[in-house]
Amino acid sequence: MRHGKKFNHLGRKSAHRHALLANMASSLILHKRISTTVAKAKELRKYIEPLLTKSKDDTTHSRRVVFSYLGQKDAIKELFDKVSGKIADRQGGYTRIIKTGTRLGDNAETCIIELVDYNEIYVKDEKKKSVRRRTRRSGASAVNKEVPSESVAVKEEKTQDSSVIEEKKSEADESEEVLNDTEIAQEGENNGEESTKEEESTKE
Repeated sequence: MRHGKKFNHLGRKSAHRHALLANMASSLILHKRISTTVAKAKELRKYIEPLLTKSKDDTTHSRRVVFSYLGQKDAIKELFDKVSGKIADRQGGYTRIIKTGTRLGDNAETCIIELVDYNEIYVKDEKKKSVRRRTRRSGASAVNKEVPSESVAVKEEKTQDSSVIEEKKSEADESEEVLNDTEIAQEGENNGEESTKEEESTKE
């Protein structure tokens, strides 16, 4: 019977299981992601996350405690020198399991286990680019829109063009007024000549 089973033994004795998890934990620290089965990844997550929390306190005692679990100097150096600084702001949940289907040989569920902070795809950029939103509303929403420098230059050009057009219109209006005055004067002269002709004809 398997009463009181608290964890997955992974089909191994305790010494073999400890060696397996220590080896996988060291590989994960050095390479930041490894491929394995889902069962082993779940056990590795419970094994390595307390060690990652312990690495935030960089003391001789912490290094000796973690070394008693891992047993590799290269992994200890990488963990306390680089990984601990990367995970300093994270309160747990240092690893992520991504399932990748089943294995051809024995149909076991496979996955990738990785350190969350070393995956650049899922890390959100803190500096977001300002995106100009187009809305149909006017008023307060229109005031909040960001106006780029190019649009300002275009507006200035438009205002200059409109001022030039207005000046041309005013000049055209003035020339039309002068022409109208000359036409009126010519009409007056013509009317005077006609009246003189009529008077001469009447005298005759």
